[in-house]
This record gives sequence, C-alpha cells and structure tokens, in this order.
Amino acid sequence: MTDQLSMLRDSSGTERVAAIRSELQETMDANLQVFRSEDTIKTALADIVKLRERYERITVQDKGRRFNLDLLEALELGFLLDMAEVTAVAALHRKESRGGHYREDFPERDDDNFMKHTMLYKDPEAETEGVKGMRFDTKPVTFTRYEPMERKY
Repeated sequence: MTDQLSMLRDSSGTERVAAIRSELQETMDANLQVFRSEDTIKTALADIVKLRERYERITVQDKGRRFNLDLLEALELGFLLDMAEVTAVAALHRKESRGGHYREDFPERDDDNFMKHTMLYKDPEAETEGVKGMRFDTKPVTFTRYEPMERKY
C-alpha cells in the first residue's frame, strides 16, 4: 500500500482524478445499470479499460503526507475501477435476469446454471470473458430458512 501511495503522490501526469471518476460514473449508469444487455456490458468494459489507461497518467495536486484528500480520492478511484471491472465481468458471465438486475437478452432467471455465488480473483495468468488478469470461480449457495425464489409482481 505504501508503494501505491508513493506512486500516486509522485505522479506527474495530466489526467484529473475527478474527470475520470465522472466518466466512470457515466458509463456505469448508462451501460451497467439495472437494465443491461451483452452490448451495454461490453461497452462499459471497453470504457473501463480506457479509463484505467488514463488512470495511469493521473496527477495528484497535493503532494503532502497528512490529511491528503486529493491522494485519498486518487487511491479510491483505482479501487473503483477495479470494482467496476469485476462488476462488468460478473454481469457479462451471468446470462440470466435475477433480483434487481435484468438482462434484456436473457429475461428469465436460470437457477440450473446460476444458483451460485460469482467469485472473481486477480490472477495474471487467467482470463475471464475476454478480460485478462481475472480468474472466475463460483461458490455454492447455502439454503437457510428462506429458499430463494423468483420475484413476482
């Protein structure tokens, strides 16, 4: 973590953290919201890749070591980009509609194939859904007192 903070503090790029964060919010809202499809998810992933490249060229204005909110926001943006990518890859893999997420190209719930937890890990040797550096796995769902069921209105 110290190395990461030093790298961010010493950065001398031209990209602004706030601009990248705003564009990340826009693509997540437009392409990876409640209603999504393979096309919109892939659009979000492509945008995230471009934003991650820009993140490598950020600048942190405040170079101080105490109470540095500029540095904190830069670090947080890196974590947000990681989580956005994980969310997009998991959504791309899950070819069904479940709970609060509706895949326009897969409108039905598919318990036979997707009644499991999605687990994604950083792994430089792996590739998942065309994204390098991410390993996919699942974890079984443990049924307790309330068995999951399809949402009906």
